[in-house]
Amino acid sequence: MNIASDPKSLLSPEANQAAAHATATGILTIDLDAIVANWRKLEKTAVPAECAGVVKANAYGCGAEQVARALANAGCKTFFVATLDEAGVVRSAVPASAAIYVLDGFFQNSGDAYAKINCRPVIGELNELAEWDVFCRRSGWSGGAAIHIDTGMNRLGLTVTEAQGIIPRINAGDHGITLVMSHLVSAEQLNSPMNAKQLTTFREIASLFSSVPAALSNSSGIFLGSQYQFDLVRPGAALYGVNPTPEADNPMQPVVDLKARIVQIRNVERGETVGYGGTWTARRPTRLAIVSAGYADGYFRAASANDGTRGAEVVVAGKRCPIAGRVSMDLIAVDVTDLDRNAARRGHMVTLIGEGITVDELAHHFGTIGYEVLTSLGRRFARIYKGGEAKAEPPAPASEAPAADASSATVMPPPVPPETAPADKA
Repeated sequence: MNIASDPKSLLSPEANQAAAHATATGILTIDLDAIVANWRKLEKTAVPAECAGVVKANAYGCGAEQVARALANAGCKTFFVATLDEAGVVRSAVPASAAIYVLDGFFQNSGDAYAKINCRPVIGELNELAEWDVFCRRSGWSGGAAIHIDTGMNRLGLTVTEAQGIIPRINAGDHGITLVMSHLVSAEQLNSPMNAKQLTTFREIASLFSSVPAALSNSSGIFLGSQYQFDLVRPGAALYGVNPTPEADNPMQPVVDLKARIVQIRNVERGETVGYGGTWTARRPTRLAIVSAGYADGYFRAASANDGTRGAEVVVAGKRCPIAGRVSMDLIAVDVTDLDRNAARRGHMVTLIGEGITVDELAHHFGTIGYEVLTSLGRRFARIYKGGEAKAEPPAPASEAPAADASSATVMPPPVPPETAPADKA
């Protein structure tokens, strides 16, 4: 085994871009215009229902502030997050008139925080509703709240019987409830009997909430038909390019592009093994590109290859190349033997998502769903935001004030990982 020499290494345009951010292991590009286009498509599909935007978990890893601002500029008026901290980030990016719902709900001592940033709890338990009522009476707060009714998820929400019990309160007026909602269990499965069952249950109970707007559909639910759309729909993953109709072609535009740098080119002889455990054996003299990404960056170990199983692929110099051996914490080995010898060089960038490799494809290799792929990516990557009238700032030394970037693609330093948020609510 030897390290291949590379005396005339020339950086590609992508590598030159990365070199300007030398501390980054790679570049995660988020296309805000694509997110807006996806929202507009979902909005058109759901007309006349209002189309909200779910931006929890740092907008599924894409940047809550940037995404919320872009959606608000496009006309989105209602947003959903998981936590109060997330609501604070979104409130700073959207107009004061925008409604922000917090899916994790209300706690006894959280009323002042809700009032301070003008957001609304999603209430799914009777004690929670009582605590919210007490706060509203004592403070005079009239910012509104949603009622979540469980129609089959068995996760959050009032039971149907509990919801029926508060109907007199709704009929009495001045109730402060601005939305009644539930959540579909199997919306991505067109023929799931749960869909019709939940629809019937929710339609019956929502009809008792006089004059209160109703919401049932997540991303996939929007495509089940107009009967599922009610007054408001709550797309999440579809905004970010995840296929909401996995039984058909993806109607959404791709949003993220992920590139990582080649840090070394190596040659291994036939019969030598690669990576931890020696689970992948070279069947020929092999040229490897060692890429600076791994499971610490959200590129899951499940994408590894061994002697009996082909793993994920990456795009190198415009061609798909297979992973060789196990994905490790910080590095991936990629078999580039079939490329022209000078096509892959130290310092070049390879594509992990993009150029035909979708989030959903990667999720298949990871043994998970696109939601988890997106929310796991990029803890050490520099971020570039394209379009969306983003007002982000490029990284700068701590001793200097950051300078504004007037270009169409703005760069952000690697983000602080968001707190874990409940999965699959949208």
